[in-house]
Amino acid sequence: MSDPSLPDDPFGAMPFLGDIMRALSGSGPLNWDAARQFAVLGATAGNAEPNVDPLTRLRYAELARIVGPHVADVTGVDSVIPDPVLMTRGEWANETLTDYRPLFTTLATALTSTATGTDQDATDPMTQMMSGLSQMMAPAMLGMTVGSMVGSLAQRVFGVHDLPIPRQRRDIALVPGTIEEFAGEHGLDIDEMRLWVLAHEIAGHLVFNQPTLRDGLAEMITHHVGGFRPDPSALADQLGSLDIDTGDPLASIQEALGDPTLLIGAVESDEQRELQPGLDAAVAMVIGYTDWVVDAVAVRVIGGNALTIADAVRQRRDHPWPDDVFVERLLGVRVGSQQVARGKAFIQGVVDRVGDDRLGIFLGPESAVATPAEIDAPGLWLARITGE
Repeated sequence: MSDPSLPDDPFGAMPFLGDIMRALSGSGPLNWDAARQFAVLGATAGNAEPNVDPLTRLRYAELARIVGPHVADVTGVDSVIPDPVLMTRGEWANETLTDYRPLFTTLATALTSTATGTDQDATDPMTQMMSGLSQMMAPAMLGMTVGSMVGSLAQRVFGVHDLPIPRQRRDIALVPGTIEEFAGEHGLDIDEMRLWVLAHEIAGHLVFNQPTLRDGLAEMITHHVGGFRPDPSALADQLGSLDIDTGDPLASIQEALGDPTLLIGAVESDEQRELQPGLDAAVAMVIGYTDWVVDAVAVRVIGGNALTIADAVRQRRDHPWPDDVFVERLLGVRVGSQQVARGKAFIQGVVDRVGDDRLGIFLGPESAVATPAEIDAPGLWLARITGE
């Protein structure tokens, strides 16, 4: 008997294929088993990971107690800073998938609404079969897509605040293996690299403990992922429009398949296009403020090598990776060089007007997410926040 929850069972005459497809689809709009398997596989490349050395945990805790007071002094926020939690890449992938689950659920729910493209002949048997196949495969495709994104991210992140995306967790978590590998590749002192990353993670921790900034940014990201419109034919249409007679056809196909929105049949909506400038402004503000705090603290605790570390880290951030495309297309969060420059100019504009001793207004109760107009004119934001 076919599953009544599905519009049609294209494999009614082939029960074993129908069973396979239903297993792939799982329960709900997103197959979480597939997402978790792909996330861990991408993070670990299928290899077993050793537990973090207890001595490494102790060292990070010692260094955090050095960095914490300096971050508090620079930000003007005297907050209890928890000892950092150290994770393997696989653990980071698992935690991130859990933390981002509300976002991915919103995305999956948006894509299970009534599909567009109703001009197709609904009575055509082939159209019916392809429509049923697409809907049955959608949870597995979405699970594999988000799992692959998280697994790829896990290969290169230092902690939970590399991306300016609010999380459910309120602690500080680091991936020491990646931090140490990066330091070795760039000839950096390992303890100085740890201090720099701790400054970044503690600054991010304080930013996302400010309710107005955290909730404002989280709301915009949620609205973005919920704004997609489903179009199961998007990938087929894109592939059908490729001109294989010119250029490199394989490269063209690879480029098309590299767009996660096409793979899951997600089409950008007018609502998302209207929201993007505000989301860009909020992300730029968070990045700019975090970078400013890190630079100020790193000079104190590291000295002359702080700039070398910052340059190495930010050069990596300025060169897009495949998972950056996933984060930008699926979540709307853009962290490229243009965003960094806008955020830096915004923070510097505020500092020029009020002095760095009043930067506590960013994390104070009166703070608010900058609008697109304000991010490029810091005086407007200050006037709204301080009334001056």
